[in-house]
Amino acid sequence: MDRPFGLLAELTYDCPLRCSYCSNPLDLGAYRDELATGEWRRVLAEARDLGVLHLHLSGGEPLRRRDLVDLVREARDLGLYTNLITSALGLSLRRAEELRAAGLDHVQISVQADRPEPSDRLAGLPSFHRKLAAARLVKKLGWPLTLNVVLHRHNIDRIDRVLDLAEELGADRIELANTQYYGWAWRNRDALLPSASQLERAETVVRAARRRLKGRMEVIYVLPDYYTRYPKPCMGGWGRRQLTVIPNGDVLPCPAAHTLPLPRANVREHGLAWIWERSPMFRRFRGTDWMPEPCRSCDRRELDFGGCRCQAYQLTGDASRTDPACHLSPDHAIVEDAVNNADRPLPPLELLPREVPR
Repeated sequence: MDRPFGLLAELTYDCPLRCSYCSNPLDLGAYRDELATGEWRRVLAEARDLGVLHLHLSGGEPLRRRDLVDLVREARDLGLYTNLITSALGLSLRRAEELRAAGLDHVQISVQADRPEPSDRLAGLPSFHRKLAAARLVKKLGWPLTLNVVLHRHNIDRIDRVLDLAEELGADRIELANTQYYGWAWRNRDALLPSASQLERAETVVRAARRRLKGRMEVIYVLPDYYTRYPKPCMGGWGRRQLTVIPNGDVLPCPAAHTLPLPRANVREHGLAWIWERSPMFRRFRGTDWMPEPCRSCDRRELDFGGCRCQAYQLTGDASRTDPACHLSPDHAIVEDAVNNADRPLPPLELLPREVPR
């Protein structure tokens, strides 16, 4: 059996931002009973024993956890490489120095746009200048810096300026990732999905930037699933390389799998090894035996593993169907309809509630 090398630890869904493309669950109040520090320590130790090498600390906003420094120190003592995925709101000089001393290896900061007005509007509060100050602090303290920019119809036309901003900040890596349509992003899909012409222009800019920045900054560009002929191998395949632990202790093969009608697997009830190896959540779509046609006889079945189970369930109501993003799927017309409507006038964006209910 494959062993996981990456753990996404979603420490909390509490977040100061209200991004309309957020893929976290809509019912955030259902995740108030967060794992305590001791429980997270046990999870990290079990993850290390299972084979995990990389720990990604995320949320929500992980800086909202008072024990973040303690968890980073624990991860360092276990020999894990740690990556903080953050909005950077709350990354003061003192907190940053504490995290540096605790052994944090890498910082990834989300950026909504290249200018204050659209950035603050998309984030739901003034945050642009604070993010830039935090990015400069990260570089000053000697961390590698990744900028993550979720692309959508409202900011993709400024991708050239976003790249200029990343270069100005001295980013080592930038992830230009088109929106994944789960959670609040799913509710706002019609207002977020870019048009084919927008994507074509963006790809031209990215190709030129890769040539210009080669050797100085890594440029990652992720197409939206709706515009690909074949689906991406979601998380490298179901239960193969990655696992996610969400704030209440549920363990998932991918961050959106909480939407699927599968029995829950929780670290408060089972050890991580049992969950990975034996739980129905992880066994259900592992490998290729579960596949229907056309996946079963497709020569790509061990390349993309049928695509995303969460997307298949969301679009068809059946998690075992071929991902409709694939042009071979009998349900591909669902995606084609969405793409054909991407040039329509923009409906208004809905912002997330101000905070997680407590």
